[in-house]
Amino acid sequence: MCTETKQSKEPEATQVASRRLALCIEYAGERYKGWQKQKFDNLPTVQGYVEKALSKVANHPVSVICAGRTDTGVNATYQIVHFDSAAIRNERAWVLGTNSNLPQDIAVQWAKVVDPEFHARFSAQQRRYRYLIYSNPVMPAVLAKGVTWTHKKLDLELMQQGANYLQGEHDFSSYRAVACQAKSPVRTISEISLYRHGELLVIDVQANAFLHHMIRNIAGVLMAIGAQEAPPIWAQQVLDARDRRQGGVTAPPHGLYFVDVKYPEQYSLPATKLGPFFIGER
Repeated sequence: MCTETKQSKEPEATQVASRRLALCIEYAGERYKGWQKQKFDNLPTVQGYVEKALSKVANHPVSVICAGRTDTGVNATYQIVHFDSAAIRNERAWVLGTNSNLPQDIAVQWAKVVDPEFHARFSAQQRRYRYLIYSNPVMPAVLAKGVTWTHKKLDLELMQQGANYLQGEHDFSSYRAVACQAKSPVRTISEISLYRHGELLVIDVQANAFLHHMIRNIAGVLMAIGAQEAPPIWAQQVLDARDRRQGGVTAPPHGLYFVDVKYPEQYSLPATKLGPFFIGER
């Protein structure tokens, strides 16, 4: 009878269909060597911690795909990932269970069962980043690794004039890292705007996709323009050169935040207020 009972349960277990789930993840990148898990070392990565936590909740190995890989030190408030699992858990359990197994600087904001065709990377239509600059003669102690500090006084209007040259579809070879592996340097910036929020200056950029170090290199050029070390037209001249050596200094990573991803409405992903939380909506 024990044998018959065992045989009757095995088919039932294999009938559980795998479901695709999407998660929204927020993290401070200061302690991590970027998003992507490394194959041949034990360096701490956000993906590594997320997969380990999810695997505990699912009770099986979990591998996730993200909307956009972030570099060492870069933050995110709306990183979207997807994974497949046959584990029977409700959405709240995925959130609370995963968070209980994550360090305090990584948190799942929501979980949602999605269509099997959904892909966190390839279904994305637009991605949005914010770069935060604290322009003040004295460096900050609070959030020192959550913003980029400069003692220089930055002219917001001049920076916006320079940024305007970058809007639209362009070859951004001058604004990508030398080691960038993207097949094409052409990207389309649909919006790039600058504004102040208290003591912070925010560069807000939305595009179909981004190249390696693209936002940080744009920030470096705009900060030089804002400090009146170069005229606004320099942003265009760097763009036209299609040569990274003609660009400015790559701005530090800790002022950069991945804040939004746009997907087709058919997936009905929950909206989240644009982050980081301490600057609020605009």
